[in-house]
Amino acid sequence: MSRIRIGLAAAVAGSALLVPAAVHATASKTILKGTVGPGFSIKLTDASGHKVTKLKPGVYLFKVADKASIHNFVLERESGGTFEKAITSVGFTGTKTAVVTLKKGKWKFYCKPHESAMNGTFTVG
Repeated sequence: MSRIRIGLAAAVAGSALLVPAAVHATASKTILKGTVGPGFSIKLTDASGHKVTKLKPGVYLFKVADKASIHNFVLERESGGTFEKAITSVGFTGTKTAVVTLKKGKWKFYCKPHESAMNGTFTVG
């Protein structure tokens, strides 16, 4: 009976050690800021406000401010694999977040209804 208690106590103590690592991993995500609208504008910047042109592979937190109900913000991997995610939708205004693992390749962000005029690219690698 005491072996079971010791084993249970060890399991509980071991799982408690995992929590800080998970919290740290969440806190260490790089934040990228997307903005779509007002008007016909779309951009992606880093936390310092610099235009994103090249990033290292990794996990990123996208915070997208959608300022016009006629637009959306879509992220797509153009080369090196397949990925497409609409972070905001047409009709929505406000802020949404998404956690995305960016892998090596060429990436594009755009407004789907106005893709030819509202888009940007960056590379990961």
